[in-house]
Amino acid sequence: MAEIIKRYKKLAFYGVPSEGGSGYTFFRMKGFDEISTAKNPKEYSRQYIDEEFEQTDVVAYTPSISFGFDRFQGDAVHDDIISIFNHEKVGADAVRPIIMVDMADDEKGAVKRDFSVIAENEGSGMDAYKYSGTFRVKGEKVFGKAVSSDDWQTCTFEEI
Repeated sequence: MAEIIKRYKKLAFYGVPSEGGSGYTFFRMKGFDEISTAKNPKEYSRQYIDEEFEQTDVVAYTPSISFGFDRFQGDAVHDDIISIFNHEKVGADAVRPIIMVDMADDEKGAVKRDFSVIAENEGSGMDAYKYSGTFRVKGEKVFGKAVSSDDWQTCTFEEI
């Protein structure tokens, strides 16, 4: 019988800008109770006059990732996202890379992509201060593998 892959085997790492803006440090996204991807296909549909049915082709995708997290004090990922919320950053100031790592893969296959951080809601929840929003695609997928020297608290990405 095939083994089911559990959700915790897919780790997400968020690129926090390094001091001086010379790159990113990819920190594990902790405290998130939602990280779900929607592919959002763009369809081209048409019906030709000599056919009874409509045809549809997928012509593009505009992926987005819904997110929500409980605010943890001193967490670099939370601090960066909250800075985007609080300062209402726009354009390139609100774009961050995210690496998704498949821990069920022995090679630690990974996909890196840039996303615009869309700030939507804050302050919900009675037990913890919560933030939520959407990461919307801003660049092409880059395939590679991830490596870590600190038990997957941070990672680096190697393009294949």
